[in-house]
Amino acid sequence: MKILVQRVLQSSVHINNSKVASIHRGILCLIGFEKHDNTEDCFELMKKVINYRIFPDDQRKMNLNLIDIEGELLIVPQVTLAIETNKGNRPSFSKAADPEKGEKLFEELKFFLDESFENYQSGIFGEDMNIEIVNEGPVTFLFKN
Repeated sequence: MKILVQRVLQSSVHINNSKVASIHRGILCLIGFEKHDNTEDCFELMKKVINYRIFPDDQRKMNLNLIDIEGELLIVPQVTLAIETNKGNRPSFSKAADPEKGEKLFEELKFFLDESFENYQSGIFGEDMNIEIVNEGPVTFLFKN
């Protein structure tokens, strides 16, 4: 699993010109699932993202996490994070989870968030989405298991 984390002032997901999700200050997570991923590892990585101190304190030091700032979370499935780009001029999806597994892991991740971090919204697996991002900083991290 790879999660591209962006600290945002706002972010939204649009499908067919309709807004399906929107957050204010918080974290946008673009998530790519790989063949070897399992539910427990996905949950652990998401816990790390939520607790990672990427927001500034009063001294402008990255010392606060998403919970500390009462921020919002937006998760968006993005299979292209799981591709390989080191050979040739075309992406290889050989390490990406098949669509059924990816969707199952994404749904399990949403269930986990329902139980542990309710202030989230999500994109929709398998849909073509347009993502609006106002990156704060800019601050971007890549998490992987």
